[in-house]
Amino acid sequence: MDITKKIHPGQGQELPIEEKQVSPRTQSRRVALQALYQWQLNAEEPAIITRQFSEAGLLNDIDMSLFNDLVSQVVNQAEALDEVISPFLDRSIVRIDPVEKTIMRIGAYELQAKAEIPYKVIINECVELAKRFGADESHKYVNGILDKIAQQVRAIEIEG
Repeated sequence: MDITKKIHPGQGQELPIEEKQVSPRTQSRRVALQALYQWQLNAEEPAIITRQFSEAGLLNDIDMSLFNDLVSQVVNQAEALDEVISPFLDRSIVRIDPVEKTIMRIGAYELQAKAEIPYKVIINECVELAKRFGADESHKYVNGILDKIAQQVRAIEIEG
C-alpha cells in the first residue's frame, strides 16, 4: 500500500526518504562530523564521545581509522585549521555556524594531511556533509572556501 495515501495534511508525518548505501569512508566522515560538533559544543573529551557513539552503535560499518584520525586531528589542530580557513572567510571564524565550521575544519585537515585522497573527492565529501547537515545553501559557501584552500595547499595537483 502506498504510504502517501495514509497521510493527511496537518498530521505532522514525514515521508520516509530512501537513501542509497554510502561507503564506509563517507559514513566515517558523517559520524566524525557529529562527534566533532558535540566536542565543539560541549568540550567533552573525544574518547568519551567515541565511547558514547560506540555504545549507541554509530561506529558500526565505518572506516574506524579515518574516523579516529579525523576526530583526533581536528581536535588537536582546531586552532591551526581555523588559521588556514580564516583568510578566505567573509567574516570572523567565531561567527561561522558550528556545523559549517566543523565541516571546513575536516576539509582543511584532509586537504593538508591526506595527499592520497584527490582534492576533488575531499571537497565533494564536505559539500555533501553541508547539504545533509548544514543550513540551506551552506554547501555553496563550504565549497567556495575549501576550493580556495585547495588552490593554496594542492596547487601542484590542481595544475596537473
